[in-house]
Amino acid sequence: MSTENTDYLIIGAGIIGLSLAKHIQEKMPGKKILLLEKESDVACHGSGRNSGVLHAGFYYTANSLKAKFTKDGNLALRQYCRNNNLSLNECGKVVVACDEAELQALYELEKRGQVNGVDVRLIDEKELAEIEPNAKTYKKALYSPTTATVDPIQVCASLKDHLVRSGVKMLFSEGYKEFVGNNTVKTTKGRSISTERLINSAGLYADKIAKDFGFSEKYVIIPFKGIYLKHSGEKAPLTVNVYPVPNLKNPFLGVHYTVTVDGHVKIGPTAIPAFWRENYTGFDNFSFKELLQIGSYEARLFLSNAFGFRSLAFEEMRKYYKPYFVGLGAKLVNKINASDFDQWSRPGIRAQLLNTETFELVQDFVVEGDKFSTHILNAVSPAFTGSFPFTQWILENHLGS
Repeated sequence: MSTENTDYLIIGAGIIGLSLAKHIQEKMPGKKILLLEKESDVACHGSGRNSGVLHAGFYYTANSLKAKFTKDGNLALRQYCRNNNLSLNECGKVVVACDEAELQALYELEKRGQVNGVDVRLIDEKELAEIEPNAKTYKKALYSPTTATVDPIQVCASLKDHLVRSGVKMLFSEGYKEFVGNNTVKTTKGRSISTERLINSAGLYADKIAKDFGFSEKYVIIPFKGIYLKHSGEKAPLTVNVYPVPNLKNPFLGVHYTVTVDGHVKIGPTAIPAFWRENYTGFDNFSFKELLQIGSYEARLFLSNAFGFRSLAFEEMRKYYKPYFVGLGAKLVNKINASDFDQWSRPGIRAQLLNTETFELVQDFVVEGDKFSTHILNAVSPAFTGSFPFTQWILENHLGS
């Protein structure tokens, strides 16, 4: 098979890869762009399996990339949905507290939101009842009117159609295999691709690919499985997203209620440690090599109890028991019919980066690279929300444009 030439080679056709291609094409319309995707279509993994929530940007410390891009990304994606007649549910969100200790954390979230310029404010129990009658809190709640939900697969499909019409080439069912030098990579189908710039937005495999180019030396992806329970009753119990106060020391937001783009309600997600990168159900996509690598790191995390991993693992496994899982969500509302939450959603995997030197979960996005290759690591929530400004920033700061 002959060598194919392109100006930009993007590995991974999730929301980050698609957004990058969009910005490159708009800024440099004469450049050849090729997206390489091992699956048969866009958004087959994290981008198409996430909750669809467009976050507002009040969870993140002011000096973080997540804070930098979430607020503007929320606005940009809501506008993109309106411009392209895509589904959008501007339902808002409330964060509720259970006790005095959580109330103090709620004040911290309000402070972060104000520093980040986010439209967020504290409300009392009376106003909470007006916004979402079924939510309950201890004294105060945090209200985020700009939080919304979209259909992530629909958004990615729209971007794909736009890019194809603009002349961007996409190769599906063909993944990255290896870097062979001289600015050339080989694909899983034996194709050679020579490129001026390579951008690795491969999600669950971003760290592995980065290592081929001398990056991600102190990082490895530890996958966490997220599953929701969907409500099947006739009347939705909520019309607004209801979240608990999270543990700000780890990147997970806790069990909460999400109102989908079509008004359905689901509770979740789990954050169950997975044993290989695509450990969705049973032994699908099983990799013994990944099991050894990821299992060894998880065993060390369990024994050392780094960042409370041992208690996290036990707690997450308990969530497979539906009554317990729904019970966690019941603390956030006045009334819920547990039996109506009876359908498990399609699992998603969070491509969570671990710092192998400090044994801490990395909280922020990470971008590494040089003049030839750029590697986007830890593109986890709220990467979907922040995708447009995040990838614009990558283009301006890492791709020499």
